Amino acid sequence: MNQTAAADHDPIATLLLLAAGGSSAARRGLLEQHGSAAAALAAGARAWTEAELSPPQIARLRAPADTAAWAAAGWPGDTGERLLAWLGDSNHHLIEWSSPDYPALLRRAPNPPLALFVAGEPGLLWHPAVAVVGSRSPTPGGQDNAADFARALARSGLAVASGLAAGIDAAAHRAALDAGGLTVAVLGTGPDLAYPRRHGELLQRIAADGAVVSEYPPGTPARPEHFPSRNRILAGLSLGTLVIEAAERSGALITARLSSECGREVFAVPGSIHNPLARGCHRLIREGAGLVESASEVVAALAPMAAELANGLRRRLAAPINLGHALVTHGDHDGSSPVSGAAAPSDFADPDYQSLWNALGHDPTGMDQLVERTGLTTAELSSMLLVMELEGRVAAQHGRYFRNR
Repeated sequence: MNQTAAADHDPIATLLLLAAGGSSAARRGLLEQHGSAAAALAAGARAWTEAELSPPQIARLRAPADTAAWAAAGWPGDTGERLLAWLGDSNHHLIEWSSPDYPALLRRAPNPPLALFVAGEPGLLWHPAVAVVGSRSPTPGGQDNAADFARALARSGLAVASGLAAGIDAAAHRAALDAGGLTVAVLGTGPDLAYPRRHGELLQRIAADGAVVSEYPPGTPARPEHFPSRNRILAGLSLGTLVIEAAERSGALITARLSSECGREVFAVPGSIHNPLARGCHRLIREGAGLVESASEVVAALAPMAAELANGLRRRLAAPINLGHALVTHGDHDGSSPVSGAAAPSDFADPDYQSLWNALGHDPTGMDQLVERTGLTTAELSSMLLVMELEGRVAAQHGRYFRNR
């Protein structure tokens, strides 16, 4: 995946457009018309007016990109310098709305963010995912259910997305990582700050082996209003939302509602009528959420949408792969039984894909070895491996790749 912080993009211009505040629809239109934040700012006040930006937004765009601009947006005064330093790490990315790398599912959600700050592999934001959410203070049984569902979902090939919060969120992230699967953390802080702070080590682990994403620039602290906003991104990135335990008034129910508004599936795990943390799940079920007792039920419901997303990614990358099977698996949840389709052929029209296939074995192979064997760059290999993983012919475990069949 390409970074929008490449040479023809200016991350400070993106910051200034974000700091303008107000309606995001007009700013999205401005980005679509001009192709990048830098070009949108260079277009000037007349173009901003024609794009229906409000007078306060135009006034902010006229202001210098300095401490005052960042403070007005509620960010630290050194946000500009902090962002440039953060982007100096090759594992950090800034994806604008106008970038072709902007995740397809989130683009289709109501009120998507103008930009995403990503630590980790940005291609994972295209990967079919399930949001696993619930109480910050779950029962022991709820904690076990979150780990069991997340582990099985990860082994089936779906990514597990959550919000890095205490309780259900953290249990889901850890179980997905421990299973060698993929996980995405959506934050209500900057991508460099864990909330709660004790999850700092978990944040670093997800950034190394999955993806951490935020609409807030590095250094942005936690604020109460950030978390409902964070939930819309979590819902928008996921094929569906699974609620493990939730009280009747719960942030998890907000995520479930937002998921429904995105046209995505909502699932809930039932519990004892004596458990107050089951009441939110029971309410969702009464309102039409799918009652699920195992991860296989979630996987079966989402498999058609996962296949559609895989097709979209192939078109995005112009990948010359034409397979008839979906990404996700079911059955015993260990990734051994594909949903559908025939065996993957070993001949590719594109020589780079053939070279990569030849470089892969049935034993896990690290990225450095694949670079050495193929002569391709890490960025090229990451995109190609993601497509092959979505098609079910490649599996990943702890950052190493091997043939899946």
